Amino acid sequence: MKIDRIVVEEKICHGQPCIKGTRIMVYQIIELIGAGLPPEQIINDYYPQITKEDIRACLQYASTLIRDQKFVSFEEVI
Repeated sequence: MKIDRIVVEEKICHGQPCIKGTRIMVYQIIELIGAGLPPEQIINDYYPQITKEDIRACLQYASTLIRDQKFVSFEEVI
C-alpha cells in the first residue's frame, strides 16, 4: 500500500490531506465509505479521476493517524 498517494500541502485545501494530484480530501472519501458506498460507486458517481488504490491509501492514511492516539468518547469530540 502506498501512502505516498496522500499529500499534505499548506496551500492546497488549507493543508487538509488530499489524494495526490487532486483536491479530493481524504475525509471526503472516508465519509463516503462510512455512508456505505462501495469504492466502485465512489469512483463512478463522485470522483472518476481516482482509483481503488487511491481509496485504499485514504483508508490506510486514516488508520495510521488514529492507531496510536488517545481515545475519547464521541460525545467529548462533538
